[in-house]
Amino acid sequence: MNTRWKLAAVLGGILFSALPGSRTSLADTPSAGEPGVWQKHEYSFTFMGFTSTYSCDGLASKLRLLLIASGARHDAKARAGACASGFGRPDKFARADLTFYTLALGQTDAVSGATPVDGIWRPVSLADRSPRELSTGDCELVDQFRTAVLPMFTTRNIDNHTTCVPHQISGSVINLKFESLSAPSLPRTAQAQQGGS
Repeated sequence: MNTRWKLAAVLGGILFSALPGSRTSLADTPSAGEPGVWQKHEYSFTFMGFTSTYSCDGLASKLRLLLIASGARHDAKARAGACASGFGRPDKFARADLTFYTLALGQTDAVSGATPVDGIWRPVSLADRSPRELSTGDCELVDQFRTAVLPMFTTRNIDNHTTCVPHQISGSVINLKFESLSAPSLPRTAQAQQGGS
């Protein structure tokens, strides 16, 4: 009788693990120590939105925020592009030039000689006030960032429920979640030393 219960428990466990939504694959669990190499990206971003208007320097600031939040290396640069309006003035076609590094899966590249870095899959959630400086008015910016810049990152498990209503903030929702291959966070003293070199 005792053997029957054990067999039933084992079979029940196997059947339960086969149910949709109850499975956890290795790809779904965060992992540490995956080798990656830094890849440099340069991109000229022109904002094309209907609801919000940015100054070129304001756009650059928001884009740097999104780059760092998405897992770019902390030395990411976003510079105001050539704009018709002056510094701090809203521009319908605000531009920013981005230079940043993302971690890509792989070993040392024989051509570039890049040293591999231990990467981790870090969960990222972009929403209203996450990061703190992001608001619902940035909905179209986040959506454009997702389509134009996020593909330059090594990501997985992208879950996008962002909805932007043109010409109004009411009804717009920023809800973008994904995992990004990133370098482990450095202590503040190590970041300061790295920034100085």
